[in-house]
Amino acid sequence: MKDHIPTRMGDGELVSMSAAEVKDDILAGTRDAAKRANIPELTKDDAQQLLGIMAEPSRAVSVAPGEEVIVTDDGCSMSFYAGQDSGGIGIPMSRLQAILTYERACAADTTSMGHSDYSFKPVKSIINFEMNAYYTASMMTTAPLFYGAQPNLGLYFQPDGPHPNPADLLPQRKIKEARATQEAAAEQLREDLVFVGKKLNHIGCEGLNFDTCGSAGDADFLAALLAVADLKKATPNMPVIMGASGEFVLGMHGELTFDEKQIAGMYPHEQAKVAEAAGVNIFGVAIGTNTTKSVVWNVARTATFVKATVAVANIPIHVNVGMGVGGVPMLEVPPIDSVTRASKTLVQIGKADGL
Repeated sequence: MKDHIPTRMGDGELVSMSAAEVKDDILAGTRDAAKRANIPELTKDDAQQLLGIMAEPSRAVSVAPGEEVIVTDDGCSMSFYAGQDSGGIGIPMSRLQAILTYERACAADTTSMGHSDYSFKPVKSIINFEMNAYYTASMMTTAPLFYGAQPNLGLYFQPDGPHPNPADLLPQRKIKEARATQEAAAEQLREDLVFVGKKLNHIGCEGLNFDTCGSAGDADFLAALLAVADLKKATPNMPVIMGASGEFVLGMHGELTFDEKQIAGMYPHEQAKVAEAAGVNIFGVAIGTNTTKSVVWNVARTATFVKATVAVANIPIHVNVGMGVGGVPMLEVPPIDSVTRASKTLVQIGKADGL
């Protein structure tokens, strides 16, 4: 093993670390996750295996044959026609063409579509158009086709939505009012998620993706859980992926519960269990990247969260691995050296079911 190992910082900067420094960052990263979530650290064998992955001389690394996992996505086909500010390459092609290209040229395990805004609120008003677009795409694809969007509770608050904004109320110490408006907005969000889900199920939706749940806090996360529970009663055969927005749920409300468990402050292993209780089929763990720390530190930390989550979950765990999550640097186009090392680690050490 070379004494100096090329790697990156969480912001993508190329750096070189000694084997001793890599070991130190592995230990520091796993300890940080273990302390925060009260979960086990990576074992010595795990740490040694991670050191080997980071020290592999190839620019891109991979798992051994037979250890591959399924890859799901949250609108990857949009990268073909989206602008550079969204990590896209701006090719003048339609949404349908992008889906087919992603499936057939990139040999995708699954593919997906969604409205360009990628939130459920604007989808409700154009659901007939989206149903038609989904139906057409589903008739032309072979891989499972998911319809995805974010719950995005923030769109339900003023000035975008009808409800008073808790961000305005909280500085005024109107705690009770801030909680009440979040509860009201969450109920409306729940209804919209169920409405869109039922409509898409009617034309044979192969799967629904609730992406980035909890971005506006615990009320956002709760709305998604309740919507899943409602959909599982009304449309029991339609699979649902639920992806988190972060490694712990922000307590913007602070007192909301699901299955008699407080949602605020939940870490991935706890998030996965309530998602499982709601009826979610696949749960997406999201661990943020610290841009001031090394990729080694971030990957070790992420693997610690993921391993603990997989250990308690009875549903597949697919880790969010991309721009600023899953140990990957915060870049619009993440470098392949970091992406593949993070992916291999999360599969072989974290035991993730998919990415």
